Amino acid sequence: MSALTLDHGPAGGQEWDDLVRMWEQTDGPEGTKVEIIEGIVTVSPPPANSHNSIAWKIQRRLTAVIPEDWGIYQTLGVAVPSRSGLYIPDLVVAPEAVLHEPGNYIPAAAAELIVEITSPSNVGHDRIVKPAGYAQAGVPLYLLVDAHAPGGPTVTLYGEPVGDVYRVHTAVKTGEDIHLPAPFELTLDTADFPEA
Repeated sequence: MSALTLDHGPAGGQEWDDLVRMWEQTDGPEGTKVEIIEGIVTVSPPPANSHNSIAWKIQRRLTAVIPEDWGIYQTLGVAVPSRSGLYIPDLVVAPEAVLHEPGNYIPAAAAELIVEITSPSNVGHDRIVKPAGYAQAGVPLYLLVDAHAPGGPTVTLYGEPVGDVYRVHTAVKTGEDIHLPAPFELTLDTADFPEA
């Protein structure tokens, strides 16, 4: 992963605009993901095939239960200016109406569910930095598929954000079922998630 450094403090006003402008002008190689993490524009390598397979399996199951006016997005940026962050989650479930605004991202607060799937290059971001940003923004549910967890692959659902902290709703080993509460009311079978 390469990084271009900018201010590390929470971005607001002109600082945020400058950071977003730098992000928009960063042209990573095809297939890479360009994000702003703690005030640093980062470029991550494309995810592995297993990573994409897991994202698709989750998306396919979510499609059956979301309201007609919601969408599931794989390359949608979500902004958390108070944490100097603009993340590109693996999946974002949000009302389609929020995409009617011009631009290349939405406020993280508009998301109903965010899904991150760890890769070797992003485990710290997906376990610590991003959940703190999503919680602070008030994203109701955060699903972390962690193929690189120390005790073996896990799937954890976080909710009830307070400040920059989530409560763990459910944590299971990959292979077990995990339930997503309302408004989804969906039980995900993770038995067919491929190993990373």
